[in-house]
Amino acid sequence: MLLLVLSLAGCTDASTTAAQAAPQPITAGDSCHVCGMLITEHPGPKGQAFLDGADAPRKFCSTLELFVFLAQPETASRLSHAYVHDIGVTTWGTPADEAFIRADEAWYVVGHDRRGSMGHTLASFADRDDAEAFRREHGGRTLAYADIDLDLLGRLGRGEVSHGAGAPNHAGMAQHDGSDDSR
Repeated sequence: MLLLVLSLAGCTDASTTAAQAAPQPITAGDSCHVCGMLITEHPGPKGQAFLDGADAPRKFCSTLELFVFLAQPETASRLSHAYVHDIGVTTWGTPADEAFIRADEAWYVVGHDRRGSMGHTLASFADRDDAEAFRREHGGRTLAYADIDLDLLGRLGRGEVSHGAGAPNHAGMAQHDGSDDSR
């Protein structure tokens, strides 16, 4: 976990921002680096990760798949930067390529009622207010990038995170909206 946090925190280094590759379009033939599914055939925010020295990104059918990849020790030490869709400015069903934002600068809603390619996924937003509006409409909790840990990813993958009232509380997960889990 410490490696993940340290390597991802390095993504915000201002000296490397200018040299980082831009997000790439997701095309009809692109498959998810983790599960192999065709990315464009599934709803929800997608992700891309650039490893040090690579010109082409690894592409993912969901933000959950992206974060599972980022959590791997062999990835964490080689990560340059990653992108996710800003659902505040694009549709859930078919997110636009122009809506990619830096993953480490995004806000995330977990435990909501929307589904992505692999079931539950993290809804990603550039603007905290957009994340909060989504949370009020679809349930869940708002988290910062640094709050996403292996425990949460495991719970999401197992379908243990529910939307609305009674969503499980995750140890070590700060709730940025100041509310309790009963909302």
